[in-house]
Amino acid sequence: MKINKILVGVMAVFVSMIAMAANPTISNVTVKQQWPWSRLVNIDYVLTCDPEQSIDIILEAYDGSSRLVLPLDSFSGDLFGVSGGARRIVWDPTKTAYADKGVVLEFRVELTPMLEPLYMIVDLTKSAGETGQTEYVYEADITNGLWGAWVRNPVTNDGTVVESVVWTGVTTNDIYRTDKLVLRRIPAGTFTMGWKTTAVGVTLSQGLYAGIYQVTQAQWENVMGTNPSYFNSVSNPVERVSYDIVRGATNSVPAIDWPGTGAAVLSSSFMGVLRAKTLTGFDLPTAAQWEYVCRARTTTYHNNGRTDGSAENFYFRDEWGWVTGNSGNMTHPVGQKAPNAWGLYDMHGNVNEWCLDWFAATLSGGSDPDGPELGTQRVMRGGRYSHSETTCHSALHLGNYPYLTNQSGLGFRLVITLP
Repeated sequence: MKINKILVGVMAVFVSMIAMAANPTISNVTVKQQWPWSRLVNIDYVLTCDPEQSIDIILEAYDGSSRLVLPLDSFSGDLFGVSGGARRIVWDPTKTAYADKGVVLEFRVELTPMLEPLYMIVDLTKSAGETGQTEYVYEADITNGLWGAWVRNPVTNDGTVVESVVWTGVTTNDIYRTDKLVLRRIPAGTFTMGWKTTAVGVTLSQGLYAGIYQVTQAQWENVMGTNPSYFNSVSNPVERVSYDIVRGATNSVPAIDWPGTGAAVLSSSFMGVLRAKTLTGFDLPTAAQWEYVCRARTTTYHNNGRTDGSAENFYFRDEWGWVTGNSGNMTHPVGQKAPNAWGLYDMHGNVNEWCLDWFAATLSGGSDPDGPELGTQRVMRGGRYSHSETTCHSALHLGNYPYLTNQSGLGFRLVITLP
């Protein structure tokens, strides 16, 4: 891909800070293009903070006084969950609108350190880069009551407390089901994926944000301008959406085929339009990511942390999921059942959720598994309103054809995998 030369001789660097408990600071910032051997731009800095702090870096870029609208996936390196020391962010201009037009003459950045948030809110009514499009919610503000109701440690894993804070007040305002997306910050970690004889060990080396809700009909319409769902209700999960419509297809131009084409999506797909609208790297979860965020450190059959068995099924049905015994054979508004330990709703039932992977009968374990290279069906997880509570468990791993659009129980959940 051709790109005009970016002049860096006049790069200016500005550093700003927000008030923080231990006053972390950024210093020694330098910006240098790797040209002529590479078009990548190195942004080096030194972060000073308390050893126990985990810091996110908010980066805003400018050409002189003009703000540059740059997608998150054009940056890599030390942006999220950063500890103190010498750090580097790398900007790839070939992943931006500046790849084929214009010359950036006075590239400068503003770096803002902030404590790692617990939730992120993205406003779908705002345009790309608009002020206030993204908002962060911190655990201390939640526990101080600034965001309404919350609970601490709502789930025990077979009697052992799962440490967490969950913002339950999010369910009292429909704006978070319609005009805004709410995502929970999830740490990297290791867990057992699958159930009993199918189980494999998995390590996820990257943290992520996971949508607390299945994508709703109103959220889909905010992005695509249409509503394909059979059960028409704005706060219900969108359904009758194929994997190919969500991301792009193997016969798209260009072809979209996870894992071979990686995070690439078709620009006209839901994910392509959403990324352009929000400048954020939204995608479907891998099957491993889905089960990891579903379990939320539980090892039980369902993510409520109670031991599996028929004695628990009625409790599960009433408190945790929309399944055949209580759904009335239809979908329901998201967020009406209890959340898991990480504050995610409807991980069991309501609608099946697409994952990135090609389906295979044998699970892929190891570090950051991407699933098979080839296949005919894509993975779907979680179960649906017409499945029994016994079926809708944390390890449920099914396949379906990626082009299908005629199924009223097939939707999805968003994630953002952090660099």
